[in-house]
Amino acid sequence: MENIINILKSGGTILYPTDTIWGIGCDATNIDAINKIFDIKKREKNKSMIILVETEKRLQDLVDVPEMAWEIMDLSEKPVTLVYENPRGLPKELLAEDGSIGIRLVKDLYCKKLITKLNKPLVSTSANFSGDKSPLKFSDISKEIIDLVDYAVEENREKVSQYSGSSVIKIWSDNRIKVLRE
Repeated sequence: MENIINILKSGGTILYPTDTIWGIGCDATNIDAINKIFDIKKREKNKSMIILVETEKRLQDLVDVPEMAWEIMDLSEKPVTLVYENPRGLPKELLAEDGSIGIRLVKDLYCKKLITKLNKPLVSTSANFSGDKSPLKFSDISKEIIDLVDYAVEENREKVSQYSGSSVIKIWSDNRIKVLRE
């Protein structure tokens, strides 16, 4: 784990198992690392990426969390990414064109430990080229992607995700919501 944290702290990118699919991640506050991920995925820079946090406190440090968001997180049976307005302390490179950011409060123990040790939010985007199928297990990831990241995590390589991604719900400060992906 220390090796992974050192890679992330030095601006590196990793392949890692999330609470949904395998993801490419980096320190969500490091602009150079974020740009590396855009390059790896061959992703347009105007497409935002989501971030993972491990605690309610870290979530509240980044955004004002409407009451409806807590209810959605409590009631959701599968991982849910909520898109919030007006994030604080995050690089504009991560944000959508309207300035919003997708954040998932993870329940997965491995992700929680990783984010806690990094002590920063973690970028999470599917470990594939833009437009390709999302990898449910490590063996679904193309060799080219594996070669492009700085490190591929050893944990959970045999595990097959029960989710092909999280639900994505945009939430406004007045508690309006819009489901972007079920």
